[in-house]
Amino acid sequence: MTALDLSSPVAVVGTGTMGQGIAQVALVAGHPVRLYDAVPDRAREAAAAIGARLDRLVEKGRLTAADRDAARARLRPADDLADLADCALVVEAVLERLDVKQELFRALEGVVSPDCLLATNTSSLSVTAIGGALSHPGRFVGLHFFNPAPLLPLVEVVSGFATDVTSATRAYETARAWGKTPVACADTPGFIVNRIARPFYAEAFAVYEAQAADPATIDAVLRESGGFRMGAFELTDLIGQDVNESVTHSVWQSFFQDVRFTPSLAQRRLVESGRLGRKTGRGWYDHRDGAERPEPHTAEKRQPPAYVVAEGDLGPASELLAMIREAGIQVREEDEDNGSRLVLPGGGQLVLTDGQTSVEFRDVVYFDLALDYRKATRIALSASQDTGARTVSEATGLFQALGKDVSLIGDVPGMIVARTVARIIDLAHDAVAKGVATEEDVDTAMRLGVNYPLGPFEWSRRLGRTWACSVLDDLHQRDPSGRYAPSLALYRHSFATEKREGAS
Repeated sequence: MTALDLSSPVAVVGTGTMGQGIAQVALVAGHPVRLYDAVPDRAREAAAAIGARLDRLVEKGRLTAADRDAARARLRPADDLADLADCALVVEAVLERLDVKQELFRALEGVVSPDCLLATNTSSLSVTAIGGALSHPGRFVGLHFFNPAPLLPLVEVVSGFATDVTSATRAYETARAWGKTPVACADTPGFIVNRIARPFYAEAFAVYEAQAADPATIDAVLRESGGFRMGAFELTDLIGQDVNESVTHSVWQSFFQDVRFTPSLAQRRLVESGRLGRKTGRGWYDHRDGAERPEPHTAEKRQPPAYVVAEGDLGPASELLAMIREAGIQVREEDEDNGSRLVLPGGGQLVLTDGQTSVEFRDVVYFDLALDYRKATRIALSASQDTGARTVSEATGLFQALGKDVSLIGDVPGMIVARTVARIIDLAHDAVAKGVATEEDVDTAMRLGVNYPLGPFEWSRRLGRTWACSVLDDLHQRDPSGRYAPSLALYRHSFATEKREGAS
């Protein structure tokens, strides 16, 4: 099954920001495009807005004047649903209400031809449930674009329970012909991106709720150590706290209130107070004119230790040993079967976070996971009230000698980056095991849909296939609510790896 022929008209119903974006994508690809909105004159206003955006593309040299004029000639507002009768594809981008969408598609089914492909751009509702209102749901599919649709490459092509393979394939190939990067997924709450991305927000909020760090510090650690484009607090302020919380709540409810997707009480209070982010001027941050952006916690300058003793290897942080030597600090290596750590001159220990807490041990400082320890510009350290001041000072000075800003946070298991990445890896394994998508499509979706520096399976391969399960096991022991319990899929993955290694 191939993509729709460019001569085939495409209709977009709903002319808000997303609807206009989808229409622009189809139009620039070469299709005749019909715009329909139930509100009088809105389709014409949307057509004018799309025309203005095409003008800007010409000004920027991204579109020729001839191509713009041809695209404008192919764009036509529709006064009635009956005007969509000749369309080969109708994409809906209306209000996120099941009853509204079902009513629309029942009406469309009576207008378009039997072989017209019907698609919803829903981000939170069940594709199966929307298509359940149709007499012929086999031609119904989800086409979930990301905002802004003309710029972001990802499209989730969602097959409902009754979607025909031919319909899903045609939708997939059409999205690809439009210059997008489609990924195929089953109809599951949140699809790929909104399902697997929940821990990115949830774990940041959990660290904040535990009073271990403030939003500016958590965001800085996620960016400068984790390699994420934006931190969770600044990103949700951009998205809108109400929008982000609504998606979280929808996924949580759709999974029958699964504790792994539990919404944040702190975010709920923010929404209740009307602080929705940039669009209201205040969210986690103050975005009003003249407001100062809070700075992340950064430790004062400390003296680095003269040497460190490396016991065992540091696993994902093994590159630090070479960096420490390059900084002129002596590294004494000792074989050690009891774990991996750096012993500081004062006798304290510096350990890569593993899901345990500093208070459980004598004089231990944990350091957080980094995407790339050489490129990271900030490292988070955590210690308990019982950790010696000298140990904290030596650990701080060590990382500062490596050119890093240091943020001291509270004694929370898994810290910030590690617990976030471990949970993302776990949800990804769980999704693939349940047939939601392939590993490759999950990685593609998370890189392109939310700009993650690595896909979950790329993270897993880099960190070692047992790393996430080990971290989550430790977290689960300290919070047995089930939130951090590794999925059966991750257990199987890790155990099978250990078994093969043990047999070799």
